[in-house]
Amino acid sequence: MKIVLTGGAGFIGSHIADEYIKMGYDVVIIDNLSSGSIENVNPKAKFYNVDIRSKDECQKIFSAEKPDVLNHHAAQMDIRKSVQDPIFDADVNIIGSLNLLELCVRYNVKKVIFASTGGAIYGEQDYFPADEEHPNRPVSPYGVSKLCVEKYLHYYYVNYGINYVSLRYSNVYGPRQNPHGEAGVVAIFANKMIDGGQPLINGDGFQTRDFVYVQDVVRANLLMTQQDVSGIFNVGTGIETDINTLFHKLKKLSGSDCSELHGPAKLGEQRRSCISYKKIKETVGWEPQTSLDEGLAITVDFFRRKSRKLS
Repeated sequence: MKIVLTGGAGFIGSHIADEYIKMGYDVVIIDNLSSGSIENVNPKAKFYNVDIRSKDECQKIFSAEKPDVLNHHAAQMDIRKSVQDPIFDADVNIIGSLNLLELCVRYNVKKVIFASTGGAIYGEQDYFPADEEHPNRPVSPYGVSKLCVEKYLHYYYVNYGINYVSLRYSNVYGPRQNPHGEAGVVAIFANKMIDGGQPLINGDGFQTRDFVYVQDVVRANLLMTQQDVSGIFNVGTGIETDINTLFHKLKKLSGSDCSELHGPAKLGEQRRSCISYKKIKETVGWEPQTSLDEGLAITVDFFRRKSRKLS
């Protein structure tokens, strides 16, 4: 099986590429390295340094590679950046995705696996944890763009028969996450604490998130690649953790002596987020296997080793 994996040099995508290759799949990575790193690219994958918005370049790749599956992880994934520049967010996340989906029609791609969002699509929740039937009320352009692509996936399924799975991730964390952007609070806090810096908690710190470890997310992608399944599925733990609690867990693991320092709350961020994994468990048998404490320990160790290499 040949899989085109967009965003395969990024945090989540590179872990998926590694596992696909272990399983014997033929992996083709498309990534413009805007947020990913060439160091993350598995040497056994074929790599194209291309932006998903480039029609001509992507068309050449699909024509040459003729993939069976598209696993689409390339995205503008910073909620705050989407608030600052909704047009750029839509250009990457909606127009870039449509470019790929049109190529899927032209080159007879059998299945699309799409990295969507659990927290940002539901917005401020009516109940906890949110299942896939929860009303969709995104409060950020990022959430709007992901929901829009899900609607397009349904359109391409109905009209062209392209099977699809939309995986609505909660807050994914783990090794290789970029600690220098605005997204990924675990990576940002861990990296700053290890380097002797001072993390800043946005708002009062009692906002909650559902933190899911990256290797659990990888398993969800593998199951959806291997099984004849379609539809929308949450990928999360069903457990809320507030940012203050996360801060103190990371402070203990890193051995930092930093203070609990708070700054202003950010636009576009919801108060509570927690999603149910009942549907994906019942459908393909997936459930989270890595506890938050275990995952944070592995992640802090990764950033500690990385810091030592750089020093």
